[in-house]
Amino acid sequence: MAIPKLMRAAIRALSQPDYHIKKTYQIVRHLEKVKGIQLVDPVYKPWNYYFTDGKREVPARVFESEKDRLTPNTLLFFHGGGWITGDIESYQETCITLSRMTGFRVISVDYRLAPEYRFPVGLDDCYLAAKEVFRRASFFHAQQDSVVLMGDSAGGNLAAAVSLKGRDLGEFQFQKQILLYPSLYNDHRPETSPFDSVRENGIGNLLTAKQVDDYLGLYKSSDEDLKDPYFAPLLESNFSNQPDTLILSAELDPLRDEGEAYGAELLKAGNRAEVHRIPEGLHGFFSSAGYFQQKKLSYQYINRFLNEGISHEDKTDTMGKIR
Repeated sequence: MAIPKLMRAAIRALSQPDYHIKKTYQIVRHLEKVKGIQLVDPVYKPWNYYFTDGKREVPARVFESEKDRLTPNTLLFFHGGGWITGDIESYQETCITLSRMTGFRVISVDYRLAPEYRFPVGLDDCYLAAKEVFRRASFFHAQQDSVVLMGDSAGGNLAAAVSLKGRDLGEFQFQKQILLYPSLYNDHRPETSPFDSVRENGIGNLLTAKQVDDYLGLYKSSDEDLKDPYFAPLLESNFSNQPDTLILSAELDPLRDEGEAYGAELLKAGNRAEVHRIPEGLHGFFSSAGYFQQKKLSYQYINRFLNEGISHEDKTDTMGKIR
């Protein structure tokens, strides 16, 4: 559905201006880093780790409580931020909450950002982390079949791409993945996009369609990347042999329809997937202040998926109802 007029007016009042990302991304990074500096929950004592292949190091932060220190259950998390902003500092509160609400250890990956490091550098960093966690799961007190890929927004893009690449190279295959309002397509112009959510929700929103394409423009190394399924996973022609997948879309998000379309493609290819649309959800709600009802519903879906697997009652639900 399109954003109602009254709600659109409220969103405009609360939202940031439609800033020029190419000129302001460094300022946004700084503000997010400052906002992310806070007192850590004393129950959680995060520790830093560096994934390496001998040529480069990829920082990560591990969040686990003393009670859950020996649990095999682990979420390998890739943060959002349009591949341009965000880091383990700005997502620290989100990761602590995620660990507390699920009882899973959370490993947050601090992949390199564009435009200094364009595609596929960030993906390569995430892939290195995924490969090492899979191969050395016992180091983290985990097991290969208990590690779940997860990401929000651009991080959802990276999680999906890591899963596809792991299958293609035959190096690993995770059992589950969680994609939160992922960016999965290469075109968000209202006049050419195949998705209604771009036209319905892409103007006067917290995230606009123009901003999404600006982020993609900073992420890509060349126009050829726009055709690469690791850049835009919805372009993949072979969706087989993918993990059980939970996708949460946001009703008022321009990216809503592409996330739901990805779930449909996974199902069509014989995978097990579950898609839920969060009512009145805006892009980024999971890692933002407020949105208590949307977060509560999201954690119901996430915990059911982590603990019980794919729902046998209904694999797709775009009305946001728990059965």
